[in-house]
Amino acid sequence: MMREIRNLKSLRRGFLFAAAMFCAMGPRQDVYGAQRAPIQERRLEEDMEIGPGNPGPAADLASLTCTIDGNQIKIAGTVWGSEEELKRYDHYWYLFELAPYEDQLNGRTDYEVWWNRGDAISCALPLTDEDGSDRLYSRFVLAVYDGRTYRIVSKPAYITNPEALAGNKAEFMTPSTKKGLLLDGDMIQDALELGVKHISINIPFHQLFGEGITYEYEGKTYYFDKEVVESYDKIVGTMTRSRVAVTAILLNGWNDSTPQLFLPGLEKNPQALYYTFHGSTKEGAEMLEAVASFLAERYSGGSGSKGKIGSWIIGNEINNQIWNYAGDMELDQYVREYMKAFRIFYTAIKRVSSSDRLYISTDFNWMEPDASLTKYGARDVINAFGAIIKEGGDIDWGLAYHPYADPLTEPEFWDDGDRGRTTDSAESRIVNFNNLHVLTDYMNRPELLGPSGKVRHIVLSEQGFTSQSPLRGDVSQIQAAALVYAYYIADSNPYIEAVLMNRQVDNVSEASEYVALGLWECDMTSSHPIIPTVRKPAWSVFQVMDRESSLKDMEFAKKIIGITKWSDVIPDFKWKSHENP
Repeated sequence: MMREIRNLKSLRRGFLFAAAMFCAMGPRQDVYGAQRAPIQERRLEEDMEIGPGNPGPAADLASLTCTIDGNQIKIAGTVWGSEEELKRYDHYWYLFELAPYEDQLNGRTDYEVWWNRGDAISCALPLTDEDGSDRLYSRFVLAVYDGRTYRIVSKPAYITNPEALAGNKAEFMTPSTKKGLLLDGDMIQDALELGVKHISINIPFHQLFGEGITYEYEGKTYYFDKEVVESYDKIVGTMTRSRVAVTAILLNGWNDSTPQLFLPGLEKNPQALYYTFHGSTKEGAEMLEAVASFLAERYSGGSGSKGKIGSWIIGNEINNQIWNYAGDMELDQYVREYMKAFRIFYTAIKRVSSSDRLYISTDFNWMEPDASLTKYGARDVINAFGAIIKEGGDIDWGLAYHPYADPLTEPEFWDDGDRGRTTDSAESRIVNFNNLHVLTDYMNRPELLGPSGKVRHIVLSEQGFTSQSPLRGDVSQIQAAALVYAYYIADSNPYIEAVLMNRQVDNVSEASEYVALGLWECDMTSSHPIIPTVRKPAWSVFQVMDRESSLKDMEFAKKIIGITKWSDVIPDFKWKSHENP
C-alpha cells in the first residue's frame, strides 16, 4: 500500500511525519514524505466526471475516529461510498486538520495524508505541531478532490480521550451519600453542620475577569479578579478538606470587556440572564481554552492547587435560552454551537484531571408544546446533543437535571399528575420527582448510553420546594415532607448519583412571588446581601434525611403525604427492610 504525507510547512516536517507513521504502522508499510504535486499541475483522471452540472458538495461518505496514544494521534476511518457516488472524484482520500472553530476547507490544499481509495484509512500524526503547539483541540475530516477543489465527505472528528494526557489520574471521589446543596454566599459552616456530601457553586465568567491574578496560556496573558477567585479558593479548599464533592456551574454573564465570549453579532438581551458559550471563532475558542485550563489547574486537587472541583456543569438549563442565550436558532444549529464549547471545556478539563465529569443541564420541561427558536424540550435537547456528539466521536458527558415541583409555588409534587402534566410515559409534559423513573428509563436507551455502554452520569443539580403558598400561606411542614420524599425517591434510584437542593436561604425576589425554597428564611428588606434569619423545619429534615436512623423522624412526612410506608410509593426503597411492618 502506498500512502503519502503532505509537507505543510517544510519538507522536513514531511519526513518527520513519515518516520512517525513508519514506526506506528510497522516496517512493511511504505510511507513517503514527498510533497504532492501542486494542484494546477495535476492531470485529471480520465474517468472523473467533472463539469458544471456536477460540482458537489460531496455527501457523507466516511467517518473517522481520533485518539491519543502516547505522543501521537491515532486516526482510523471507515468509508462506504458507492462507485457511483465516487466516480466524480479522483482515486484518493485526503485527511485535513481543522481548528475547533473551522467548519469548511474554503479552498485549502494543505492536506495531511492521502491514501489510495482502496487502502485502509489509518495513520498516526504527532500530537505536537512543529511550532510547539499541540493538536489536542483540532478536528479532522476526510475529503475527496473533484478536479477543482477538495470536498469534505466526513463529519469532523475530535480527539475523544484527552484524559490520556492528564497529570492527575486520581479516581473520582464518590461521597458516602447523595445529599447535596447549592451553597449560598459564604455559608460554609452551615453547610457542614447540615452534613452535606456534595455542594455546587456558580462561577459566572463576567465576574471572573479583573486584576490581581495573571495566567499565561499559549503565549497570551489572562487577568482574573483576585478577590473573586480567592472566594472560590476558600469554599473549594474547605470543602475538599472536609471530603465534600464540589460541582462548579459555569455561566456566561454579559461583560462588555470580553466580546469574544459571545457569538459574533449577538447583542445584549435584557431578558437573558446568561449567554451560551461558543467556540465558533478563533478568539472565542482560545479564551474558553484558557479559562477552562485555568480553572481545571487551580482546582485539580493536586499539589499546589486550591482544592478539588470534580464535576463541571456547562451552562444552565440550556433548553431555555433565558439561561443560555444564543439568539433565534433551530434546535440542531443551537445544539451544535453549544457542542463546540462543551468539547473545548471537556478537553481542557479532562487533560488536567482524567476522572473529572462534565454535564449538560436542562430544566423539567421534558416535552415543550410551545417550542420556539429560543425554547426547546429537555428530551429534544438531550437527544440532539447525544447524536451530535457521536458524529464527532462519543465522550463521557453526563446530565444535570432539575426536577422541580409543578408549579414552583406549591410544594406537593406527588399530586402533579392530577393535571395530566406528569405521566409515566416518555411523552410526559413534565418529568420531576413524581415520575423521575421516566428520566432514568429514557437514559437507559441504547442510543444514549455512554462510550462504556453504561448509563451516563446523572445528577439532580437543582431543585427545591416552597414553604409559602399563594393560596395557603405558610406550608413549611409540607416543604419539609416534600424534601425528604424527593430525597428518598432519588436515593433509591440507582442511576441518580447526587441530589443538590436549592436553596440554602430564601431569595428575596423569589420569596416575594411564593417561591421560598430555602432551608432558612431571609430578611425580606435586604436583597443584597441576602441575610438568613430563621431556620425552617426543612433544615432539620435535610440534616438527617440521608441517615437510616432518620426513618423514625420522618413519620410526620408520611402523614402529610398520605401514606403508611415509604416502600408503598417508592419502588426498591433503599431502607425498606428497616421500615415498620
